[in-house]
Formats: sequence, structure tokens, C-alpha cells
Amino acid sequence: MKEAKIGWIGLGVMGSSMAQHIQNAGYSLSVYSRTKEKASSFLNQGANWANSPAELVDDVDYVFSMVGYPEDVQNIYFGNNGIFSGSCTDKILIDMTTSKPEIAESVALHGIEHGAYVLDAPVSGGDIGAKNKSLAIMCGGEKHIYEKAFPLFEEMGANIEYFGEAGAGQRVKMSNQILIASTMIGTVESLLYAESANLDLEKVIGLIGQGAAGCWSINNLGPRMISKDWEPGFYVEHFIKDIGIALDDAQRMGLNLKGLELASSFYKRVQDEGYQKKGTQVLLKVLKSLHDQ
Repeated sequence: MKEAKIGWIGLGVMGSSMAQHIQNAGYSLSVYSRTKEKASSFLNQGANWANSPAELVDDVDYVFSMVGYPEDVQNIYFGNNGIFSGSCTDKILIDMTTSKPEIAESVALHGIEHGAYVLDAPVSGGDIGAKNKSLAIMCGGEKHIYEKAFPLFEEMGANIEYFGEAGAGQRVKMSNQILIASTMIGTVESLLYAESANLDLEKVIGLIGQGAAGCWSINNLGPRMISKDWEPGFYVEHFIKDIGIALDDAQRMGLNLKGLELASSFYKRVQDEGYQKKGTQVLLKVLKSLHDQ
């Protein structure tokens, strides 16, 4: 077994696959999740269970977190029995949640006060990337800590990059989400047009997905759309959260992102229709219904 002891918080759609890669690589793994049942497969493979983030950090060298919302990040770090309630000295704390840059900066400052090292390292690639170890991982924090953690990142991702001080990883992820937001609208409208023209959608995706219009959304989510598979690789409600973070941070920079505001209005319509727990590809279903009205 490899020497470093790893703690993992958050075993959702993506976190479970990411943690599984760490365990499969031969690291000693301890886990915490709000729902213990989600950890059963890890415990059956020899992982240790922690009753709280504070208990988790006491007995590991690294703590990774992959949770849903910025408030979840705040809670696991600063809440009752949070990470900073435990023994953090010389521990490396890595939050992979897509969260607010200012939270990443706050966690880093508290890390210094507690003698810990902190990285923000959000990811892109959805459930497919998590399963295939092909995630893009964008990192902020101290570079020498990034370099120390790099072998662990390699167990989860294929495109890993360091961008600068605390919060930089989160801001790269916002750039990523801004691009995806508009690309998804283009993907949906492209397929709606092709369908209205009575074209073979599978052939359309196979062709245009290899040309100048090729992108992750058309090649990975396009097939889910035409098969009416709305199950989440990435939840609508999480995407709405990300769009909100990006709009708020852009406003602080004095930027007015009209395209992102339009995408936000579409996804809020998806939420209003009750599909917030579905994958982002369900945008096709909702925009098609608007067209049919």
C-alpha cells in the first residue's frame, strides 16, 4: 500500500468515482459522507469510516472534498466538527468542489492559521470524466503543494494545470462554465434545427462533432439528448449554482456577461419545470417544449 493516507469527503455522482480511483491505486482511504450508505462499497473494500470531517482529518495526510454547494464547503471546513476543528497541522486540504473563489481564499487563510496547506482544485468532465480518469483539474494555491499532490491528481485526471494563488482554480472553472453555458444552448438549438429538418441526428452528431463545431457537449451529451436520457452526469441545479457564481464574480470585475445571463434564464426555466435533479442535457427537452407551444 502506498504511504500517504487519504481522506475523502463527498461520495456523489463524481466524488464516488474519483475516490474509487484513489482506493484502486493502493492508498489507505478514510471516508466521510452525510449518508453512510454511500460509503458501503468503500468500507467493504477496506476503507475507514469517519464520523465527521474533524475526525477524518485527524488520521490522514490529505483531505479531498467533493461536495455540492459553496455552503457545503463552508460547513465541512468551518462548521461544528468541521475540518478546522480537527488536527490540521501539516495536512494538505484539497477542495475539488466548484465553489466561490472567495471561499477558496478564506479556506487558504484559515489553513495558514492552522498550519495546514490548502489547494482549490475544481474539475471538469462530468460523470464520464470521473469514471474514465480523464478529468480536467484546475488548481490554485501554493505551487510546491500542487507539485506534491500531483501524483494523486494523476489518479483522477488527464489534464492537470496550476494557475496561481488561492482562488485561481475556481476562477478557471468559472471560465469553463461560462463557455459551456453558451455551448449548450448552441448544441440544443443545432439538434432542434436538425430534427425539424428531418435529419438523422446520430449522423449529424457523428459528422459535425468531428469538424469545426466539435465540442464536448455535442459529442458526449448530444447522444444522451437524442436517446432522451436525462439522468445526471452534471446536475442542472449545480450548473445554475455555477452560473450564479460566475455572474457574481464577473460583476465584481465590472463585466456584464449578456450571453451568460441568457443561459441563466434558460436554465432557470428548466428548474421551474421541475428538472433541477436531471442532467444539463435536459435543456433540450425544455427548449423543445417552448418551441412546440
